[in-house]
Amino acid sequence: MSSHTGERLYRVHWLPGTDILRGSCHCGAERLAEEPIELWEWLLGHPQGHQAAAVPAPDPRTRLAMPA
Repeated sequence: MSSHTGERLYRVHWLPGTDILRGSCHCGAERLAEEPIELWEWLLGHPQGHQAAAVPAPDPRTRLAMPA
């Protein structure tokens, strides 16, 4: 999913096999999150939060979907 406004391009990608989303800002900053609302708020709140150290995401290996 992406949103494009003028010179700004935001992308949100799901990391298959996990509950993790990766957001990419037009400035090149990226962030991992489990909640889409949190990720979109971070993307649309540009430039706030883009200069801070990235928050580590949960280890995807512990979040893998297991077949029933």
